[in-house]
Amino acid sequence: MNIVYNSDQYSILAYPAQEGFEVVDKSGGRMLFIQGETAFFFRKAIDTIPEEERDEETIDDFLDTYCAGARPFSFH
Repeated sequence: MNIVYNSDQYSILAYPAQEGFEVVDKSGGRMLFIQGETAFFFRKAIDTIPEEERDEETIDDFLDTYCAGARPFSFH
């Protein structure tokens, strides 16, 4: 597992052996695990953000949209 992005709002963890990513919405209490083709397109979408626009606000906005359908998680 590698932390590839971390802000106050989101974390993205990479799992190279599983070819996947875990996206954690810290304030929304949501988690999304993607792998395979979905992870490939997720990475490709992030890579299309121009380098000069890759700031925390832009990436967090992208993740807000990407995680819109993720379900909240809870700890028991």
